[in-house]
Amino acid sequence: MSGALIAGLAGCATRPPASDPDAVAEYKQTDDPLEPTNRVFYAINNGLDTVILRPAAQAYRYAVPTAVRDGVHNVLSNIGTPVQLTNDVLEGKPRRAGDTAMRFLINTTVGVLGIFDVATRFGYPNHDSDFGLTLALWGVPEGPFLYLPVLGPTDPRDASGFGVDIAFDPFTWIGGSNATGLTAFQWSRYGLNAVDTRERLLDPIAQIKKTALDPYATFRSLYRQHRRGQIEDVRNDNRATVPVWFAQPKDKPAQ
Repeated sequence: MSGALIAGLAGCATRPPASDPDAVAEYKQTDDPLEPTNRVFYAINNGLDTVILRPAAQAYRYAVPTAVRDGVHNVLSNIGTPVQLTNDVLEGKPRRAGDTAMRFLINTTVGVLGIFDVATRFGYPNHDSDFGLTLALWGVPEGPFLYLPVLGPTDPRDASGFGVDIAFDPFTWIGGSNATGLTAFQWSRYGLNAVDTRERLLDPIAQIKKTALDPYATFRSLYRQHRRGQIEDVRNDNRATVPVWFAQPKDKPAQ
């Protein structure tokens, strides 16, 4: 029985024959050769989410007012500015890097250590930037879909980028190995980030699980669409370093 089950699961990851072009196209679109293993990790993560993370997010939403939750989210975003700024520079996007630097300056001062997102009202909206996006702009392919424990949906490029972003974070290195207080701060920050993110996704995830015939496949598709949209947003942001507010001279006619 177990051998038949394993064989059946392995068949899900087998490339269809060339004689079936529709199946081959679908196989390339999903690019999920490890689907049986990914589905096992999805089931594990879903169980942990059901027992731990979702109840914590629901309690957080119930106990903490919206304004306070927004302030916590803003502080967490502000703390992540060094990583964001580093990736803006590595992506070769000076205007985005300037926006990030201005956001940190404005929100840390006028926004009271980042509690209030004043910078957005001043014309410096937030944007996505991480090393996975940086690698994409450098031409690194995404690779096959992965569903990893704790991390959830990802791919080899983004999983590697996640590790590099941790290395970019100044809090990873400040204080040394004996900085007990800093270690506690970091773990608290990771936990609060997880609860904050999960609280913001409570309704969409519940809707997907309620309506989707195959939630795993839906999450896989949405993850890829979202990441490709982020990549295109960065790639197409080609604003000049200095805004051109003055009229430009017309080309002189050929002599």
